[in-house]
Amino acid sequence: MAPQHLAPFPIPQYYQVRSFCSLLPSSFLQIPLLFDSYTQSFFPCASIPMWIPSTRLISCRKFVTRIQLTRFYSASALVQLSPAAQFPEAEEQDVYTFRKDCAGDRFIDLNASRVVESFYNLKNEPNLACSFFTQLKESGFQHNVDTYAAFIRVLCRWRLDRKLQSLLSEIVGSKESDMGFDITALFEVLREGGEGVEGQHSSVLVRVLDMLVKEYVRVGMFDEAIDALFLTKRRGFLPHIMSCNFLMNRLIEHGKVDMVVVIYRHLKMLGLNPNHYTYGILVKAYCRNGNFEEAFDVFREMEEVGVSPTAFTCSTFIEGLCSHKGSDSGYEALRKLRAAHWPIDTFSYTAVVRGFCSEMKLEEAEKVLFAMVNEGVDPDVCIYGALIRAYCKAGNLRQAEALHDNMVSNGIKTNCVIVSSILQCKCVMGMVSEAVDQFKELRDSGIFLDEVLYNIAVDALCKLGKVEEAEELLNEMMGRHMSLDVVHYTTLIAGYCLQGKLVDAKNIFEKMKEKGVEPDIITYNVLVGGFSRNGLIEEALELLNCIETQGLKPNSATHNRIIEGLCMAGKVKEAEAFLNTLEDKCLENYSAMVDGCCKANFTREAYKQFSKFSKQRILVKKNSCLKLLSSLCMEGEWDKALILLKRMLDCNVEPSQMMYSKLIGAFCRNGDMKRAQWVFDLLVERRITPNVITYTMMINGYCRVNCLLQARGIFNDMKERGIKPDVITYTVLLDGHLKESLKRARSLQHAKEREVEKIDDSPFWSELNDMGKKIEPDVFCYTVLIDGHCKTNNFQDAIDLYDEMIARGLQPDIVTYTALMSSCLSRGDIDMAITLAGEMSFRGIKPDSRAMSVLHCGILKETDVEKVQQRDYENLKDASLLWFLVDMSGGIVRLRDDLMTMLIAGHETTAAVLTWAVFLLAQNPSKVKKAQADWSGPNIL
Repeated sequence: MAPQHLAPFPIPQYYQVRSFCSLLPSSFLQIPLLFDSYTQSFFPCASIPMWIPSTRLISCRKFVTRIQLTRFYSASALVQLSPAAQFPEAEEQDVYTFRKDCAGDRFIDLNASRVVESFYNLKNEPNLACSFFTQLKESGFQHNVDTYAAFIRVLCRWRLDRKLQSLLSEIVGSKESDMGFDITALFEVLREGGEGVEGQHSSVLVRVLDMLVKEYVRVGMFDEAIDALFLTKRRGFLPHIMSCNFLMNRLIEHGKVDMVVVIYRHLKMLGLNPNHYTYGILVKAYCRNGNFEEAFDVFREMEEVGVSPTAFTCSTFIEGLCSHKGSDSGYEALRKLRAAHWPIDTFSYTAVVRGFCSEMKLEEAEKVLFAMVNEGVDPDVCIYGALIRAYCKAGNLRQAEALHDNMVSNGIKTNCVIVSSILQCKCVMGMVSEAVDQFKELRDSGIFLDEVLYNIAVDALCKLGKVEEAEELLNEMMGRHMSLDVVHYTTLIAGYCLQGKLVDAKNIFEKMKEKGVEPDIITYNVLVGGFSRNGLIEEALELLNCIETQGLKPNSATHNRIIEGLCMAGKVKEAEAFLNTLEDKCLENYSAMVDGCCKANFTREAYKQFSKFSKQRILVKKNSCLKLLSSLCMEGEWDKALILLKRMLDCNVEPSQMMYSKLIGAFCRNGDMKRAQWVFDLLVERRITPNVITYTMMINGYCRVNCLLQARGIFNDMKERGIKPDVITYTVLLDGHLKESLKRARSLQHAKEREVEKIDDSPFWSELNDMGKKIEPDVFCYTVLIDGHCKTNNFQDAIDLYDEMIARGLQPDIVTYTALMSSCLSRGDIDMAITLAGEMSFRGIKPDSRAMSVLHCGILKETDVEKVQQRDYENLKDASLLWFLVDMSGGIVRLRDDLMTMLIAGHETTAAVLTWAVFLLAQNPSKVKKAQADWSGPNIL
């Protein structure tokens, strides 16, 4: 029975309120509404009480008639979901967990049980429940394990995973002492009190566990995640297999491979059935450790339980083989699995291609690409991108662009990452202008260009000296709402510094700070280097002090910039003085002194600094020694270069193979094979295997001094050590052998003996041809052979080689034609010489001074002019127009002049005139219209 001071709720008046509420959206009518007099808003109530104060009813009626209903719910209103919430004396009181007296707030007393009851009543209104939870917390209410559990049930009921994840993140990130409970207690409450939620407590527990495991993993609390996973069975439910997969996969990514195997075994003990993703992750774990036998056992287990391997499992296994046993093993496994009709998709091929690319076995990687196309598997942008980036890294721009064109022609769209690799490769190879042109083409084509690609273009423009255009490119980025970072500004500052425009560089520096981009130490290093290279030592030191005031610490790179810059500005003494002022000198600082002198071409000063440092038992870096060695060799300072090498050995510093090769090459070019052999023997004694370049230089050096016996000895030693000769090695040997044969031929006294003298080039030429596709003779190799045969009067052999060269698709160069024409003219065969000259012109090869000299001298030797002019064209084998023009020239001198005119000017003059005419017309539209009006024929413009 209701208390005496409470009036019963009048039924007609209640229906009056309900009839007004019928005008509201259905979501408002799912639960009855009560009015909060303070917040001037309605709030939901799960059940209408049988009694309510009459004064409260009157205020409710007045509000309905005066103002529009709002959907704002305050914490003070939401707590009135039961009569006991407003009249605590109606029931027995618990210990209150919230009591707040504040101006403007209602005086409300709450306990956990009433909040839990409120959440239960709001189970069909998740948004109201979230607002209720938040406002209670903001008002100072201390939630406990029961209120958290009640709220979590609402979130799980409506699958509000994001809110649940946020709530669990809050719990995981808080201390147990602050929360008043731990995760175990939360699960116990969820398990015990969940039966009332339509029997869905198991699904609630699984969902909460799934989110909890993900949150633990996100913050790196793997031990807690494993504990939560393993304590599920005693709570009466099992985790979802996807939660286990997520945890196992993230453990692999963090290098905790052994824990994955333990978890897998424990999950099987719990009775969980692994799916194909679980097996794939297990295979991945075994492959990461190189345990391929265990990985094979996983496949056997899958077969036993009737789980078919998927493409994911196969690609995981192949990727592991490529990482540990090499890409050759991975590709072999791929072919075997495909032959066994296992599911092999693009990802498996991608793993093999990436493996070969990381090993820089680019030919094998490209073969895999062609193989997958032949087998009906379409390559994607990832495979093409890996190959293109690898070719760019190897400096093979031509092949990278060919692959890119092939990718685009197959309908695969390129992206900014692939294009960035190509443009960066062009910049590294010195093709800066081409990189800028391609960037502009890409921009005009509408392809998405990211900040990295723009920075490559800015850097390229700076290297070309077009710094203003580079700055316009940055402004264009801002116009496209792209974010400029410290790298973009630093690149532009470096460009201005290279041009010596230090005022502009400083302005960009200030503009950068105005835009809120803080300069880093690299930016300061660039500016310091710019000031130093221009000899502004005071400004450089002032900027050095500014670095420290900005909270940055100058590093060795900063000091090196100053030292190198001063040396390049010719202020070596100032650089040396600055080096002496450094308290903590390092090896890089001493090396910068030598590098700066070498860059400024002060080789003697660099050697002086090196000698001074070495006497102090300070040996600069190997790269600095290599630069100094190269400078000494270029200037012919062989003795000093050899001393440098010996001092490195005395200091127990092993010179690099590049340094040995540099010195050997210098001695070979100078013809000093004795010291070249000494350095070569020293290289072998140090147990450093010479590469093909070093061997080729030694062979070439011996051939140049006519020591073919020693050259053959080096060649045989090369093959015994397993170093495969390349086409250059064979060409050098052939050239040396041919020159020796020519020398012997010239020493013969009688011409007849000379005519029958044959060149025995069969050993090397036959060996080169036996190499097949591995080594193919190039144009230079053929030219050497042709020239040798021509000079020893073996003209027919030279022509045979020329025909073979054309048949292989090789384009003869000017040297090839000059050798053949010289041989023809020396034999008096002017007809053949002119034929070759015409063919050379047809192929677009311009004759050089050597070719014109050969033609001039050879043609003037022709005395039978009448015979030339009365040639029988009917019986002539090659009665071309060229022959007719030559014979009608009117004399030998005129013949020479006409030939020179034809070869040098005649074939390009008309094209040049037309090209410029069309270009100028394109620049003047009015002239185009006039030309069209004057043209009586068809409109060609």
